[in-house]
This record gives sequence, structure tokens and C-alpha cells, in this order.
Amino acid sequence: MVEMPAGPLQGERAMSDIGEVCEPARARRSGGRSARVALRAAPLADDVRPVRGGMPGGQYKPLTDAGMAKIHESALEALEVIGLSQAPKSGVEIMTAAGAVQGDDGRLRFPRALVEDMLAVAARDITLYARDPKHDLHLTGTNVHFGTAGAAVHIVDPITLDYRDSTAQDLYDGARLVDNLDNIHFYQRTMVCRDVVDNREMDLNTLYACLSGTKKHVGTSFSDPSHVADCFDMLYMVAGGEEKWVERPFVSNSNCFVVPPMKFAEESCITMEDCIRRGMPMLLLSAGQAGATAPAPIALTIVQAVAECLAGVVYVNAIKKGAPAIFGTWPFVSDLRTGAMSGGSAEQALLTAGCAQMHRFYGLPGGAASGISDSKLPDMQAGWEQGITNALAGLAGLNMCYEAVGMHASLLGFCLESLVLGDDLLGQAMRLVRGIDVTEDSTSIEAMKEVCLGGPGHYLGSDQTLSLMQTEYVYPKVGNRMSPKEWNEAGKPLLLDTAIRRKNDILSKAGCVVDPEIDAAIRAKYNIYFR
Repeated sequence: MVEMPAGPLQGERAMSDIGEVCEPARARRSGGRSARVALRAAPLADDVRPVRGGMPGGQYKPLTDAGMAKIHESALEALEVIGLSQAPKSGVEIMTAAGAVQGDDGRLRFPRALVEDMLAVAARDITLYARDPKHDLHLTGTNVHFGTAGAAVHIVDPITLDYRDSTAQDLYDGARLVDNLDNIHFYQRTMVCRDVVDNREMDLNTLYACLSGTKKHVGTSFSDPSHVADCFDMLYMVAGGEEKWVERPFVSNSNCFVVPPMKFAEESCITMEDCIRRGMPMLLLSAGQAGATAPAPIALTIVQAVAECLAGVVYVNAIKKGAPAIFGTWPFVSDLRTGAMSGGSAEQALLTAGCAQMHRFYGLPGGAASGISDSKLPDMQAGWEQGITNALAGLAGLNMCYEAVGMHASLLGFCLESLVLGDDLLGQAMRLVRGIDVTEDSTSIEAMKEVCLGGPGHYLGSDQTLSLMQTEYVYPKVGNRMSPKEWNEAGKPLLLDTAIRRKNDILSKAGCVVDPEIDAAIRAKYNIYFR
């Protein structure tokens, strides 16, 4: 027996089997099953797919309204009383000109009125563009998008159980996979190209590996401000010129502009200033670790992250009012027994969901971490950690769910097979985000009457069931829903084996998505490490 994607075809088989027993009085539709199978094989239009990027969440709210107001007040107090240290000279000039106050201790403090004024002009309802417009990310309201991020230094081999240094080729392969996985909506740099020793060449290869592999929105970072100009030269080449880039900037800068607790990161701030002036959207990333570089209480950890990102809002809008920026409250959790990071914990899920509520409190586009696993491999632990954190992030209405798939060992390892497995997981998480559609049609008892009063006594094969098979239900691509008998007949396929086959199939077909002439020109100008 040939193994098939679990679920839908089995549903057809079950309907056929029951129909043979229970429908002797009904004329069977000639060719009905084959027609339905053919229909199901055809791709659905985006507007009728059961799940898709940008569906609104917001059903889950771990913080009360009073709790959000208290966090806001504490964050404003922290900015006025504690402030942030170590801003670069250019940043001090920019923020003091806007109304920040530098004390004798060198710290910049932010009056409440300044923060409120900058919140009033901050960009809302922004779009993160993709090179293919169908992948544009509309960051409005509680629209949810899942994607990657992180800076893993190892690639995980789930067969040999080894960790090895990640390379530019690995980063490119990850981008090609993401381009072909429907439930992963953007590709932010996932790995460090450790085979590229020179930092400038590493930044160029990081950016180009992402752009070569996917036309979805890309996020990248820069290790030094001096590398920004060359990377933008590459961006202009891919875009077809500076003007076209400015019209649709398809790359955002993941910028750790602060070093918690409450310090600016000087070089990152200089990079941020340059990128904003060049029209690049900014992820204002505050990544404290509760119990280490952030306070231990979950609520106070959120206070610090909010305060740091509010300082970022002031900074960005003092440079250019309304510049697109994502409120990247991104705190992590420590296992307080050891001090080690625990990105797959329930506390991490709560932190991320609480941050999502604070993004909505301000009406700003927001992003945070979800989907990190502390497990070293794509195993059951990884499954429950990724499932819980991604589901709660989506249900909380987080606009940008970063690090949602592929990340293991608390961000130290990245697994390509986990991207494929994660695509299934995110489809299920997004189905939770969509919720239950309550309409006149979905609550009408007409279908019940037809089945129960003189009908076949079941809903398998009914017109309503068949019409909703694709638009109401999500089916896994690699997840296995076979019966034990079918599974045994199929040779007892393992989940990881199926994921490896799908990964290899995608990579065998997916090539560079940059125009060949532009690709050749970039490779002639810069030292590119992957093929």
C-alpha cells in the first residue's frame, strides 16, 4: 500500500466504505469519489483556504485591562526615573533634540509627555512587503503571521543526532524550504554562516542566502554599521534600483538596539539610524532573560521590555516620524534552577502572549518569540513546546510570531526537518486562531433534518460535509492519521522519515528565485559561499 498524506483521502475512503453499507436506497453518484479527489488535489484560492497568514487572533488574554494599564504606568515610570544608558553620540543628539533629558550620570530619561507624543505619530497598520505581493504581511489589528528568526550556530542532524556548524548553504536551503511551506509566512535569518569568517562577507551572504531562496518577506541583521552600505547596494540590485526598493522595501532589520537591562547597544543603534534613513522597516528587539538580564516576575519582565521598546519608539520617530517599526518586546525565560534559557516553557508562552496584549494596548505592530524548543531534536518534547507557545502567541493576536519553527536547544541549533514538521504544526495553530465560524448556514438544522429524518443517519458524503472538507478543515502534509492496520501495511512509516522525504523533494525542485542575470552580477561583485 502506498503511503499518502494522512486525513483527507482516508476521509474519502471512510465515506465510501460507510456509503456502501448505509446507502442501499440512494443512487450513488457516478464517478463522485474520483471527482472529489481531483478537486481536492487542485490548489485552493487564497481567499477560501481554511488557514492563511494574517488571520485575526486575540482570543487569549492573560492580562486584564487593569494589568495592562499597570504595566504601562510602570514602564513610563522606569523611563522617567531609570532611563537608558550608553546611547551613541548621534542617538543622544537625536533624542535630546526631541525632548529626552541626559542626566549627569549619562543616562537618557524620557518624560511621559515625550513618550506619549511619539506614540501618537508612530506608524500603525504597516505592511511588510515581499518580493511576491501575495506574501505581503499586513500588520494591523490582531493579524497573525508565523515565521522564523534566531541566530543558531549549529545545524541539527536528526539522523546522526549530531550538531555541526551551520553554513551559508544551510541558510539558503532553509529559505528554499520556507518559500514552499504555506504556513510559514516570512523568513528571518535563522542561522549564522559560520563558514564565512569575514564579518562583512557574512552579512552579505546572510542577506543574499535569504533573498536567493524565497520571495517572502526577509529579515536580516548587520554585525557592523559599516556593512550596511554594501548590503543596500545588493538590495538595490535585487529590487531593480533604489526607487523600486523604496516603493516596496522587502527586507526588515532585526535590530537589538538595547542590551537589557536598560542600556542602548551603540553599534546597533548606529545601524538602526542608517537603515531607517534608507527606508528599511525596523524590528525594535528587546531580548531580556527573566531572572538574568530581566526581572524574575513575569509581569515585571514585560514592564522592562515595554519600557525599552518605548524608548525605541521615541528613537525611531525622532529620526523619522512614522518610520515603520515593529514593537519587538521579546523577553525570554530562565530556568531559575540553572540560569539557562528555557524558550519552550509555559512561562515563555505567557510572556509572549502578555507582550502581544501590550502591542495591542498601544495599537502598534508587534512581534515576539514563539516556537522555541529546549529539546535538542525534533521529538515529542519539541512538539509540545512548539505547539503550546505558537498556539498561545497566535491566540493572543501577535502580529509577528518569530522563531516559530526549526529552533532547538534554546536557539543554539536549527533543524531543516523541523521546518517541514513545523509547517504542519503551524497549520493546526492557525486553525485555532481562526476559531469557530458561527453563521446562519453553520447553525442551521436543515442538514440535521435531512440526515436524521429519513436520511442515511450519518453526515459522511452529505453535500454540506463535502463542501466544507477543504475550507473548514486543515489536513497535515506529513502528520500521520492512518489506522494501525493501514500504517502496518504501509511499512510502519515514521514521522521523521516522511519529513525528510518532503524536505528532499522540495530542495530537489526549488532553485534560486533571483533573476539569473542579477544573480550572476551579484556573484561577480561579492564573494557568495553557497550554490
